[in-house]
Amino acid sequence: MSETPELSSQGPAAPAVSELNPPDRTLMGPGPSDVHPRVLRAMSTPLVGHLDPTFIEVMNEVQELLRYTFRTDNRWTIPVSGTGSASMEAAIGNVVEPGDTMLVPTNGYFGGRMASMARRAGGEVVEVDAPWGEPLDPADVERAFERHDPDVFGFVHAETSTGVLQPEVPTLTDIAHEHGAYVIADCVTSLGGVEMRVDEWDIDVAYSGPQKCLSCPPGASPLTLNDRTMEKVLSREEEPRSWYLDLSLLEGYWGEERAYHHTAPITNVYAIREALRLVAEEGIEDRWARHREVAGDLKAGLRALGLEMNAPDDYWLPSLNAVRVPDGVDDGAVIEYLLAEYDLEIASGLGDLAGDIWRIGCMGYSARPKNVEFLLAALEEALSAQGYEG
Repeated sequence: MSETPELSSQGPAAPAVSELNPPDRTLMGPGPSDVHPRVLRAMSTPLVGHLDPTFIEVMNEVQELLRYTFRTDNRWTIPVSGTGSASMEAAIGNVVEPGDTMLVPTNGYFGGRMASMARRAGGEVVEVDAPWGEPLDPADVERAFERHDPDVFGFVHAETSTGVLQPEVPTLTDIAHEHGAYVIADCVTSLGGVEMRVDEWDIDVAYSGPQKCLSCPPGASPLTLNDRTMEKVLSREEEPRSWYLDLSLLEGYWGEERAYHHTAPITNVYAIREALRLVAEEGIEDRWARHREVAGDLKAGLRALGLEMNAPDDYWLPSLNAVRVPDGVDDGAVIEYLLAEYDLEIASGLGDLAGDIWRIGCMGYSARPKNVEFLLAALEEALSAQGYEG
């Protein structure tokens, strides 16, 4: 019988970890995007307490900047402490109560995530169908409402998995409100880069992430709710299943009281403040136009290489370009080549489109002409290495 080795009373030895030195990548995938230098500088500024009067003023400024970017006057507009999935779960987990029915789309990966969160909140999920790579048809949404009479309707404004922008948003919200439903919009890949008008389009709840068109590290994620929806949240009979994301508790911190709920990610709030200042300085409509123009050059360059877009022009998403992988080309090998040879990141497809598309972001600080020129030249070389002639 072997002897049991003696355990050191002092515990494990200290690991030898070198100084942090990540590669300097050009981020042209589905997110994160390149972070603006001003945002990085803001993150290096001194911390104050999360209830410090100075930080309270920062909170006020972030809320005003978020209202500008969302195009809303909603009083309840905040950065949720967490990634975009946290603001997504805050929206769905608070609005969907046990026994509620939520209508979700089937035309992309993130409609499926909506469904999963609604079920975990105790809701029943019903679906409005559309193929991956196509937007929702308002006629199909109308039929789904007539059949299921849902309490909540969720849709993805900019589907990151397919490169599809949902058109006719006001038509969808009109259908939902005619049936008395609340509308939740996923704006993760559109806020700050693609036209999005929360109030004008009559959207009840919208959520996003900071790491896409805002070019900000993840950690403080935009969320806005109108008064009608907040009344539903505050009058719930059963508490939301997440204490951390319970908006009735967060209301005490982000509302007028500014009472302690949790320690906010102060550095991330600094970061989103600076990212939103950049949005305001550029002007939101000019920013939308820049994304369309730079992504348009990208799309033209891809077509010049003989590549096809996954989405037709009518619902092409400028911030996330889904590109069909040509026959005989290994999508993963191209991705690996770009990363190894050029420190350039793009991504493969998800779900039903895995292996069929590349996802090329053109978002925020990454949406610059020099990045597009760099990517097109590197991609042409990577394709040529596989014998592709276009």
